Amino acid sequence: MQKANKLYVVGIGYRPLGRRSQELVRSADIILASQRLAEVFQRYDEYEAAKDRIRVINKVPDTIGFIREWFSQSAIRNPQSEIASLVLLASGDPLFFGIGRRMIEEFGSERVEILPDLSSVQEAFARINVPWDDAFFMSLHGGPDIAKRRKLPYEVSDIPWLLERHGKMGILTDRENNPGVVARVLQSAIRTHSTGSGQAAPSEIIMHVCERLGYSEEKIISGSIDEMAGRTFADPNVVIIMKERVQGPGGRGQETSMTFGLREDEIDHERGLITKDEVRAVTLHKLRLPQSGVFWDIGAGSGSVSLEAACLCPGLTIFAVEKDVKRVDMIRENAARFRAMNVRIISGSAPDTLAELPPPDRVFIGGSGGNLGDIVNRVNRTMSSGIIVINAVTLDTLNDALSAMENNGFSIEVSEISVSRSKNVAGKRHMAALNPVFIIKGEKG
Repeated sequence: MQKANKLYVVGIGYRPLGRRSQELVRSADIILASQRLAEVFQRYDEYEAAKDRIRVINKVPDTIGFIREWFSQSAIRNPQSEIASLVLLASGDPLFFGIGRRMIEEFGSERVEILPDLSSVQEAFARINVPWDDAFFMSLHGGPDIAKRRKLPYEVSDIPWLLERHGKMGILTDRENNPGVVARVLQSAIRTHSTGSGQAAPSEIIMHVCERLGYSEEKIISGSIDEMAGRTFADPNVVIIMKERVQGPGGRGQETSMTFGLREDEIDHERGLITKDEVRAVTLHKLRLPQSGVFWDIGAGSGSVSLEAACLCPGLTIFAVEKDVKRVDMIRENAARFRAMNVRIISGSAPDTLAELPPPDRVFIGGSGGNLGDIVNRVNRTMSSGIIVINAVTLDTLNDALSAMENNGFSIEVSEISVSRSKNVAGKRHMAALNPVFIIKGEKG
């Protein structure tokens, strides 16, 4: 028995076809391509011999439907042998944010063979002479139909924190999420997280837009995000963004890669008014933070819990709510210094300020200003499911927290954290106890 029929996905755009791809194109019964790729294929030596077998289909669902019908008819015509092959032309490397993944998911790896060209991202980095093995890659190509755009792992709004974490990015764009939009999102993030002096965060972002790679009108445009934000660009294009670190205010270096375990002395705060390191660690453990979603930090103080959460889950949107103006400024300074791009600072008292916030997946209450019951009521009305954690130093606050959570139907667990730290007294090491803290966890849904 000969091999079963296969779909051959052949990448084009940057190099001449390899020997195997040439053979498949020459022998194919049908060659499927979008209008753009059919035009690209016209530059190839194989085009003249193959042009009568090219069938243009622009929409992926229609392409899948055609291939499924082709497989079905092939089995009916000759189920025991391999007939002429079906070739699908793809852009660059079909397995790099391309159609190759979808074809394998639809038809199975045993019925699909991928023959890649170079990827557009490889070409883009080569054009600007920058290594790409340490870059983070993402695709913003959600499909041509805006009403039916597929859900992407990352969205354009994630770019600021991804750039902070990785420092170098390669981005595949589309008409909706174009380079100008990318630049404006970065502009907005810098304005939001500017330092207390009103100056932009001290980092420089260089943006390269590589237009129509592989075409005769190929063009590379480089500049700052301010220069790019007001421009328009030809499709298709690849965006490369890179961040250069510079010295922070007063010569203080910018934090480049936060890790779990920020110390109290690294965070600007009023004396004694900060969630202690050990308590903060347990609090975050109890919260079981998701990688994405919404987190309310109510009574944020210096923002220590928000900063640590931002480090752990940069895809989480964090709202640090604080009524004291001086502490709000501290949160802003801390968030800017640590480049916590996903922290949104809300100045005002809870529960009033909570009405305009998106529903939370997690809530931490470190301070309530005497409004604990009302705050928990608001959380319960807004949160469909999730976790709320309240830290209490006094028995009164513990009782209030338990009553509020019970009245709102949360399942509850309570931990008491007692911490002692070593200190030197008369040349000897002693243990000094900190105030114990009750950690009350409520879970809903």
